Amino acid sequence: MREIDGSYGEGGGQLLRLAVALSAITGTGVRVINIRAQRDKPGLAPQHLSGVHAAGKLCDAKIEGLALRSQAITFEPAKKPHGGAYRFDIGTAGSVTLLLQTLLPIMLSGHIPCNVHITGGTDVRQAPPADYLREILLRLIQRLGAQVEMRILRRGYYPQGGGEIEVTAYPAKLEPALFASSASIKTIRGIAHVANLPQHIALRMKQAALERLDIGGRCANIETPVFGRETAYSPGGAIVCWAENGLTVQGAARVAERGVRAEELGHAVGEELAADLSAGAALDRHATDQILIYLALAGGGSFTTRSISLHARTAMWLIEQFLPVAFKISESAGLSQVAVTPSKQQP
Repeated sequence: MREIDGSYGEGGGQLLRLAVALSAITGTGVRVINIRAQRDKPGLAPQHLSGVHAAGKLCDAKIEGLALRSQAITFEPAKKPHGGAYRFDIGTAGSVTLLLQTLLPIMLSGHIPCNVHITGGTDVRQAPPADYLREILLRLIQRLGAQVEMRILRRGYYPQGGGEIEVTAYPAKLEPALFASSASIKTIRGIAHVANLPQHIALRMKQAALERLDIGGRCANIETPVFGRETAYSPGGAIVCWAENGLTVQGAARVAERGVRAEELGHAVGEELAADLSAGAALDRHATDQILIYLALAGGGSFTTRSISLHARTAMWLIEQFLPVAFKISESAGLSQVAVTPSKQQP
């Protein structure tokens, strides 16, 4: 049984999600203490309860301390990750993509395909929008050999939730990969969507993003769909843009929120993606946080990024507690390079 201090580093929900995922994959029991200890409302929120519970279902784990605002849990897998079909309802507008940050590595580590149907928020603040997960992260891990299918069945936004997605992952032995510079990218794509709102909001997000992207010789295609009651539970929207060259995918995203103009959202996405492309970074900072566990499971790989977040450094520290890999960060030409290599020392 490993004990992990949940207040280490970034000290948020990501540490808990990653800890139970690594526990399920390796079969190593874990006790997480001081969960979200420095947050305004420390301990487990409803979304975290859903994540730990769902992870436990995929490995028949024995879980103790799983209660609202609990600051310590134990998670003991009884079996190796197994496939099958599951339905999980977060019960709030909690992010389905954050739940998938826990589940997807476990699903890929099973011995038969695994299908999950999740109800919650598909596009909510402080979490990757569903289109970011589908168009950026899944494309990146496909380069490692992952085979994942994702369908957005219904959009859900804060505070009502009610969105639905379906994801199927197939067992995979992930292989190391080098994510190359984005400097040669020539095509930019995107989705600026709204639901149960006027289309001009989506069009304004799109135009604002294009103004900041500094297209130059690149081709840009940003779709502006409008979803109605049949495919979206409540009013909302988001913009996600990405650029791909066959060797990597760069992305940026923002979720619409009351009181924030559409132009502000579009400008932020355009500026962020343009800065990554101009720097020649291989991955954006959000992908950097999320790709680490997959590179560790692959046993190696490398990428460059504009900066290493505290989220990413916390994830590196935690992964090294469970898997025989080492992370090395170096600086060159204004970029941070991360290399993942096998470690002779067993965690």
